[in-house]
Amino acid sequence: MSTTAERSGHPPTATDDDRRALRRIQVGWYINDWANAAFSATVLTVFLGPYLTSVAKEAADADGDVHPFGLSIRAGSFFPYTVSFSVLLSVGAMLLAGTVADRTGRHKELMCGFAYLGATATMGMFFLGGDRYLLGGGLLVVANLAYAVSVALSYAYLPGLASPDERDAVSSKGWAYGYAGGGLLLIANLVLFQGHDAFGLSSGTAVRICLASAGLWWALFTIVPMLRLPSRAGVLPGHAAGAVEDKPAAGSLRELGRTLRGMRRHPLTLLYLAAFLCYNDGIQTVVSQASLYGSEELGMDQTSLVTAVLLVQVVAIGGALLLGRIAHRYGAKRTILGSLAGWVVTLALGYFMPAHQPAWFYALACMIGLVLGGSQALSRSLFSHLIPAGKEAEYFSVYKVSDRGTSWMGPLVFGLAYQVTGSYRSAIISLLVFFVIGFAVLLKVPVRRAIEAVGNPVPERL
Repeated sequence: MSTTAERSGHPPTATDDDRRALRRIQVGWYINDWANAAFSATVLTVFLGPYLTSVAKEAADADGDVHPFGLSIRAGSFFPYTVSFSVLLSVGAMLLAGTVADRTGRHKELMCGFAYLGATATMGMFFLGGDRYLLGGGLLVVANLAYAVSVALSYAYLPGLASPDERDAVSSKGWAYGYAGGGLLLIANLVLFQGHDAFGLSSGTAVRICLASAGLWWALFTIVPMLRLPSRAGVLPGHAAGAVEDKPAAGSLRELGRTLRGMRRHPLTLLYLAAFLCYNDGIQTVVSQASLYGSEELGMDQTSLVTAVLLVQVVAIGGALLLGRIAHRYGAKRTILGSLAGWVVTLALGYFMPAHQPAWFYALACMIGLVLGGSQALSRSLFSHLIPAGKEAEYFSVYKVSDRGTSWMGPLVFGLAYQVTGSYRSAIISLLVFFVIGFAVLLKVPVRRAIEAVGNPVPERL
């Protein structure tokens, strides 16, 4: 089991070599965000939603419905339903993988293995075309499940990467790296898509190349964390690995059951989780369905959608770092609450957004970027204080149920709202409930008592 010293950054006795080694590990962790953000930005946020919807519409009947496995659903709801289904499947996979990782100490091996599974499925999206919407749905399920597990395991490294007072900054820097990496690939994809005629490509082929490029990017840059991160999360340079390493994985299902039962001993941690799972489901649904809303309801073309998401990526870099600095002064909880108020305003403005007005859509993208990175980075670092030592991967697996691109309640509500009303405006405004309830629950969480209850050192500002 990890000790308190191990979880608090390098101790006073750490050597210069240990500190340099820790910085090397931190950079490897940042590059992991750089690598996997390509899937979130290029696939989930920009290209796959509108493209898979168009493929589903090709396969639709005269009423505009498709019939996967005998079910009758609107073609326009296929993408959000598939995202929701993929997350439901990933819940068990994340929990089991987290338990295996904490039990065996093979965090890196599992994290990179799932990363390459997801990257392979993403590269396979190059073959999505015609009316093969079921192929697209299947690849999305595999890729999103693998993404969820890989990122949950990467989060488990955070408690060992910095002291409690430095953790907000480290988490924010990781998100900034992610948005920078995702944004850089989006620039290349924007050039490709806008100039597809000059390259002798159809628009559909250009989109499929963009989708596959995210998988290739993910696979290539995962080499860096594979080389730099230690096998076990929470083990810093100069520290022993601890007794939990190399336990057999065979008993992981029993251990998972004990972990889930043990969570009841930390009700304040669970209260924070409930708040996060609610408001972040709203955040992730806005992110994953924004392109669909922009294309189908606001009449934005693919170039405008990519430009808007690129703006989100760029502004989110500054937003993550800015909110990290604000949290250093006012505390993470207050800063997150302020960002949620900003999300409510942003969503309301999105509902009233006029169609066929790219300038207004770009302004909305900037507002999203400003609150997006900071709210997620600070939520991650705050939760890292609420985890009992030695249970990082297991707890972050529960946390990851509603993180970047892996929410399920929001897409389900979004899809149902469109199914019933036929209006994406009704679907987008239905997400307000997640932010309002999440704000109310987070307001009631006594963060200091929650940290003390799990035996962790309390940061100076909360």
